[in-house]
Amino acid sequence: MKPELQDLPLINNSGSHRFELTVNHSTAFMEYGEREEALALFHTEVPAQLEGQGVGTALVEKVLAEIEQRQRQLIPLCPFVTAYLKRHPEWQRLVAPSYLRWFQQSQSH
Repeated sequence: MKPELQDLPLINNSGSHRFELTVNHSTAFMEYGEREEALALFHTEVPAQLEGQGVGTALVEKVLAEIEQRQRQLIPLCPFVTAYLKRHPEWQRLVAPSYLRWFQQSQSH
């Protein structure tokens, strides 16, 4: 994660079911859904003015750290998150066992 993004707070906007990261008055977000023992990550959106600056990656890393801190599991349904997990397999430890096989199969295609 870029150092300038490290200290920005991750906001859990639970009313809208999304995590938010505000950079320079623009907000990137990741929509999620609560499951029994897991958080399902559905969609990541980064405003055009923030694209290419590492904001999406910082958002994913902060959300994964939050999931781990909560001792929850991950259901990666968002293509941006699955692409990140493919590049950073150490985070696959958070993927819910029932989704891990599907996730690994989807990455082999």
